[in-house]
Amino acid sequence: MKPAPFDYLAPETIEEACAHLAGAGGGATVLAGGQTLMPLLALRMSQPFILVDINRIAALKGVARVDGGTRIGPVVRQCEVIADTTIDRALPALAVATRHVGHHQTRNRGTIGGSIALGEPAAELPATALALGASIEARSTRGVRRIAAEEFYFGPYMTALEPDELVTAIDFPDWPTGSITLFREVAQRPGDFALVGLVGALAVENGRVARAGIAWFGMGPTPIKARQAEAALIGQPVSGLDARGIAELAIADTDPFDDHHATAEYRRTVGRRILARTLEVALDERRAA
Repeated sequence: MKPAPFDYLAPETIEEACAHLAGAGGGATVLAGGQTLMPLLALRMSQPFILVDINRIAALKGVARVDGGTRIGPVVRQCEVIADTTIDRALPALAVATRHVGHHQTRNRGTIGGSIALGEPAAELPATALALGASIEARSTRGVRRIAAEEFYFGPYMTALEPDELVTAIDFPDWPTGSITLFREVAQRPGDFALVGLVGALAVENGRVARAGIAWFGMGPTPIKARQAEAALIGQPVSGLDARGIAELAIADTDPFDDHHATAEYRRTVGRRILARTLEVALDERRAA
C-alpha cells in the first residue's frame, strides 16, 4: 500500500518545528528515524495531514555532558549511542540496551528520542530511561517542560507528550563510576521485541547497594519500574544478597498478559528466573573484580 496524502515539512529550527505542530491542530506527526512510522504510513495505520521531519535541526543532535548528567538529542541515532565513548563511560546500561534494539540496519536510522517517545512496552529504550531515572524535555509554542520517565508512560503508545509538543532532549542523571549494569531479554529471534526483558543499574558503596534502578519491558502495558525490588536492595550487602527474594519482589510489580507469543504465567516464570540469575552473575563478577 501507499501512504495517504500528507504535506511534508522539514524545519531547521526547534521554534519552526513547534510552530508547525501548533498550527496542525493535532494533525501532524514528527519524523525522526521513521523505523516505526514509515511502515504505519504505508499501511495507512497512521494518516497525518502533515509530516514534520526534524532531522535538519542541528539543536536536536549530539551527546553532551551537563552538570550532573548526560544530555542526548532526540535525533541521535542508535548506532551513534553504541559508538559514543561518553555514553559508554557514563551510561553503560544505555549502551548495552541499545545494542539489543532491532537490527544493525534499523539502528543506523532509528533514534533514541523516537524510541523513547513512542513508548513501545516491549522495547529496550523506554525501560532504560525509566530504570536510570531519565527525564524527557518537551517543547511547544507554550513553553518547555520536563517530564520524569516514570510519569511519561500511560499505556501502549500512550505518553504524556501533547500533540503540539516536540521532544528536544533526554537527560540521564549520573550514576557512580563502577555501577553494576543489569540487562537481560528473552525474544523469539534476535532483534524481535522482547517477550520478557529487564534493564537497570546498581551503585555499590562500601560493599552495600547504595542506589538501585530496575525496569521491566514486555511485562505489561508500559515499561514497569520494579519499585519493591529497588527499595529492598538499598543497604543490602553485595555478599550474600538474596537474588531470588529480590526477583520475587520485582515480579510482584509487573502486569504481564497473554498473547499469541507467550502467556502471562510464562512471562512471570521467565522474568523471575532471569532477574535472579542476572543479579547473581553481576554480583559474582563484582566480587571477583
